Formats: sequence, structure tokens, C-alpha cells
Amino acid sequence: MSLEIVWSEPALDRAAGFLADDGPGLAALMDRIDLLADDPRPETSRHLGGEDLRRLQHGRYRVLYEVDDLVDVITVIHVGRIG
Repeated sequence: MSLEIVWSEPALDRAAGFLADDGPGLAALMDRIDLLADDPRPETSRHLGGEDLRRLQHGRYRVLYEVDDLVDVITVIHVGRIG
């Protein structure tokens, strides 16, 4: 079963800010986040505590997200960039 992916407004705004100077990188990140719907806890992610707070690094981006199995939702909380 696929989980729904919901973006917080701050995470979406932050990601949109990266669009101007790294469109292809951001597109690859969005594709990677979409894959979380079928595999919300890939080996490449780390558990950070809380209910199920996780961090995923993809290329030069980091994503903080929370998995809620009770309602089958992944909430993207923050998107950041390294360098």
C-alpha cells in the first residue's frame, strides 16, 4: 500500500527557493521523495526519534520527514541543501 506524501508549507517554500539555480537537482529530489510512498523507511534514511521522524539525504539535499502509519501519511517537514 502506498502512503500519501504531504508537504508542509515551509518545506515546499524552501524547495521552491532551490528551483531557480538547481532545477534538475530539485526534480531528482522530488522523484526520490515520491519513492517514499512505497518505501517510507529506506536503508538510506536515518531514524531521528519521535514517533517516526526520519532524515534522508539525496545528492546535495537533505529531507526531514515524519511517517504516520496510522493514517498512511508521510509529511515532509524540511528540505535543506548542503553547500
